[in-house]
Amino acid sequence: MQKHTGICIIVSILLGMNVVNGGQQNTLNLMPVPEEIVLKDGIFRLDESFALKIDGPADSRLYQAATGMLRRLAGRTGYFLPQDYITAESNPEHPQIIIKTSRIGEVKLFEDESYSLTITDKQITLIAETDIGVLRGFETFLQLLSIDKDGYYFPNCIINDKPRFPWRGLMIDASRHFMPVDVIKRNLDGMAAVKMNVFHWHLADDQGFRVECKTWPKLHDLGSDGFYYTQNQIKDIIAYAADRGIRVVPEFDVPAHATSWLAAYPELASAPGPYTIERGWGIKDPTMNPVNEFTYEFLDKFFAEMAVLFPDDYMHIGGDENNGKQWNANPEIQQFMKENDIPDNHMLQAYFNKQILKSLTKYNKKMIGWDEIFQPGLPTNIVIHSWRGQKSLIESAQKGYMGILSNGYYIDLIQSAEYHYLNDPIPEDTPLSAEEQKRILGGEATSWGELVSYETVDSRIWPRTAAIAERFWSPRSVKNVDDMYRRLDVTSFHLEELGLLHMNNYDMMLRRLTNNHNISPLKTFVDVVEPVKIYTRHRQGKIYTSYSPYTRVVDAARPESMTARHFADLVEKYIADPKNPDAAELILQLSVWLENHRQLVEIIKVSPVLKEIESMSADLEALADLGLEAAKALAKHKTLKKKALKASDVLFENAQKPRGQVELMIVPSIRKLVAAAGN
Repeated sequence: MQKHTGICIIVSILLGMNVVNGGQQNTLNLMPVPEEIVLKDGIFRLDESFALKIDGPADSRLYQAATGMLRRLAGRTGYFLPQDYITAESNPEHPQIIIKTSRIGEVKLFEDESYSLTITDKQITLIAETDIGVLRGFETFLQLLSIDKDGYYFPNCIINDKPRFPWRGLMIDASRHFMPVDVIKRNLDGMAAVKMNVFHWHLADDQGFRVECKTWPKLHDLGSDGFYYTQNQIKDIIAYAADRGIRVVPEFDVPAHATSWLAAYPELASAPGPYTIERGWGIKDPTMNPVNEFTYEFLDKFFAEMAVLFPDDYMHIGGDENNGKQWNANPEIQQFMKENDIPDNHMLQAYFNKQILKSLTKYNKKMIGWDEIFQPGLPTNIVIHSWRGQKSLIESAQKGYMGILSNGYYIDLIQSAEYHYLNDPIPEDTPLSAEEQKRILGGEATSWGELVSYETVDSRIWPRTAAIAERFWSPRSVKNVDDMYRRLDVTSFHLEELGLLHMNNYDMMLRRLTNNHNISPLKTFVDVVEPVKIYTRHRQGKIYTSYSPYTRVVDAARPESMTARHFADLVEKYIADPKNPDAAELILQLSVWLENHRQLVEIIKVSPVLKEIESMSADLEALADLGLEAAKALAKHKTLKKKALKASDVLFENAQKPRGQVELMIVPSIRKLVAAAGN
């Protein structure tokens, strides 16, 4: 490790350690992990004289960000800080933190987001090329706030930081389930807190067209059920995002996923109408007609209007999941393909994309689309958005195309933070050359909207997306999973102060499920279940539509049970040593589960919606009983009786079966405990 003269401690970029420094103990809770951190002796003690000064170019974005940082600092400490709203006239005589910038940054791809933060006993300095870099530094600064018996302080340190990837995005699908403006804004705040910089807004699909369109007004009149964003609301959200250094990239999916377009303008379709807004989920047949000149005239005027509304250089055209059924059944389309030597639907869509590209280019926009748009003849300034995986991303980069990765970051698949965290846009064994790797711009977490509502969307995005944000920002070598989870818990808590409801809405949904009775027994149960993974929820007896209830146990359950994860750790420790310091916690947890079913049954009697998980609750009771028996045997160095082992096989088989579209996540740990006792 490199040595630094006069430096007390150098913090490993893995951050998997507690650092004792100058009599203080620092457990760094930074997320994302900065590129370089150097801890030094001493601390900066925070008090109510804390004041800020900006030295260099600034505009309303930086003044607002500085004001917001001070308000959050005051909110966490209760300190009555002397400054209210930071302006150009805010020049305290003795500022404790000095902000230095060289220029106002642009909200665009490849903008400089680097910063340097230096904290000493007497002074804090935050230096960045752009004000956007300052915004990123503010988040790190707030994450460094520490507490001891004497109050609040910041550890003395030097941080030099910049992002690994320039494209660090979150996609929110507002088409399948409309997401109100306040939902979008609070998630933009969450993105800024973890240094994400692209909001990908999925605005049109089979289930709804969500943008006010003045050129073709029937799009929002007939294609939205009245749920759409006015252009003033869109401008407001774009400005709100820009104030946080976040680009807004809209997606208008064509030529497939187009039912809502066709409900308004059936003359665009490849098969006769009429069409109505789609209520179900999945890949549907309705597709725009690629051989009708009106299609391109329509889309040209549409993109002309949207190009003015959305200022970002890039516009996402979707381009995915065209099943080709309407094209195959249309004689006019088949004749066109024959006359123009177009061999298949894949190449017909390439023809369509080239026509769309002409319009986008005319309006100074660059095309981005899903894997399916990767076809011969398109210019290399387009961006390939890979949902299929590394193979297409690698192939496109080798052929000169820029790309971003979403495969492995589909947060609607209900996979663990660890799974997403260890998925890398450029893995260590990449076949790409150094020059080709530069074409991988980063990636996006994707929050598809089939199974979420405005009440649950935050819990499906956060906190797991913070782990994905770290993957996009921090060095590839930062991959200590246990430390990631430790810091993720702190980050989740801090995200709540921004108005995100991933924690708060949990109890609210449980109260509704219990019909406003005591939620404790239900919470004990739901804490150890997770929704079924991937898209199996659609195949387990319930036919979901846009108007289905998203208020059941499966909707309240978090994507990842941290209780089950912690219990798995307790089991590992207990098997290694039944007398370890955490042994009592394991026994207590099993005892709580043993008693919980009896209490939950009483709640189910007054809330029939919970009936679907009653048998799983009984299984939790039986598993706890078996776990206690196994723990007792291990503690006494005895072998579990053969009768109990035989009965456990049936219990495990039943307990691992989903009910109510949830899975009981402690089954593997109890199985491991029993196996150890059986040996």
